[in-house]
Amino acid sequence: MASVFAGLGLLILHLMAAVMAFRAIQTARTPQGSVGWVVFLLAAPWFAVPSYLFLGQSRYRGYSIERGKSEAVVAHFERHAEVYPPATAPLPAGLRALQSITGLPVTGGNRARLLIDGQQTFDAILAAIDGARSYVLIQFYILRDDGLGRRLRDALAAAAGRGVTVRLLYDAVGSAGLPDSYLAALRKAGVQVMDVHRLRGPKTRFQLNFRNHRKTVVVDGQTGFIGGLNVGDEYLGLSARFGAWRDTHLQLRGPVVDQLQAVFAEDWHWATEETIIAALDHARPVEGPGQDALIVATGPADDFETGELFFLQLIEMARARLWIASPYFVPDLAILKALKLAALRGVAVRILVPDMIDHRMPWLSAFAYFDEVRAAGVEIWRYQAGFMHQKVVLVDDHTATVGTHNLDNRSFRLNFEASAVIADPGFAAEIAAMFEADFARAARMARTLGEQPRHVRLGAPVARLFAPLL
Repeated sequence: MASVFAGLGLLILHLMAAVMAFRAIQTARTPQGSVGWVVFLLAAPWFAVPSYLFLGQSRYRGYSIERGKSEAVVAHFERHAEVYPPATAPLPAGLRALQSITGLPVTGGNRARLLIDGQQTFDAILAAIDGARSYVLIQFYILRDDGLGRRLRDALAAAAGRGVTVRLLYDAVGSAGLPDSYLAALRKAGVQVMDVHRLRGPKTRFQLNFRNHRKTVVVDGQTGFIGGLNVGDEYLGLSARFGAWRDTHLQLRGPVVDQLQAVFAEDWHWATEETIIAALDHARPVEGPGQDALIVATGPADDFETGELFFLQLIEMARARLWIASPYFVPDLAILKALKLAALRGVAVRILVPDMIDHRMPWLSAFAYFDEVRAAGVEIWRYQAGFMHQKVVLVDDHTATVGTHNLDNRSFRLNFEASAVIADPGFAAEIAAMFEADFARAARMARTLGEQPRHVRLGAPVARLFAPLL
């Protein structure tokens, strides 16, 4: 009898694998993703079926785009472009394409302050929160109940205590270790706290694919922050495992802050069904010369592959140099070809990645791509002074981006991401100087995959098979 039940269970498992394989063919966003899932499901159903339940979906249906719902909001951003036109005229084709990708205009009258590493970043964020008079909008992928996390908790509670409206979004996947007591203390202090997936996230499936990876702070509608840093002591370089932590954030002022808080309002509406955007203050342009800027927000609810298109457009814009810093290098075929073509047409392409491991599979997978891009002239630099987590792109001497987008499939298709694009030669020069300092603490990769240690030689091709799933 036991053998009968075992055989029946095996049959059901293989039927489930076949159904899921067919669904993967229908729904995966790329042919590579379809092939990856089909092979995995049919070859190893014991592991693949539960994996597909957690990770198989690549579309996020029904996400309500708050800024697109309201005619008043759409009209506001149309006026944005008229009242705060970019200083660059006519607008280059590359920036026009970025406008189309994000649905927001490039605006003038902005100023971006570069914040290098955790101390600068959180000193600025906490000071802004301490000075808040009306409201604070804050969102992080990872929140920890440690020294930095408690400093942020106390600052938010103090702001709420003096009558400031504080709204906090977090992602339950990224903040899986956050205790209920941390959130309870915030709620008791008057902070409105919400898991971004709580109200309308997946309920009937064990779905972990879709993560809100954005890191956003807006204070009184006038000051905004965006970049690569989450909230935890490791981001201050206090982790025994990682040591020094290299990251980059921005402090923003000007009309681009309106765009940043509109993205937050989308996420807040999704999480709570509460519309807040009409009640938010409009950012004032900075005095004196400003910078052209826009926020590019992408995610799996978009009609197009906006995360991938964002990177493709940045690569296409480059004529002299393209420097990219990302903790992960797991490109899809389109990005891979675009990087090689850029190098072949004479662009100085440099990719800065960490030498240290935080997630082994994407770290290993990257080695399977390095030889291919290096053969076309792309330089790979491995950061060696701790862990490098920044997400920064420099295009020639005129445009730079700082935000949450990684150079990997997850950022292209599965995560909700946001980055600030600053089109300004002076700011680009600041980013270039920052990159030069990072390259001084990195080593240019010279060894091929065949010259790597045995576990890398053997592991990288296997890890690459899972690249569409990472």
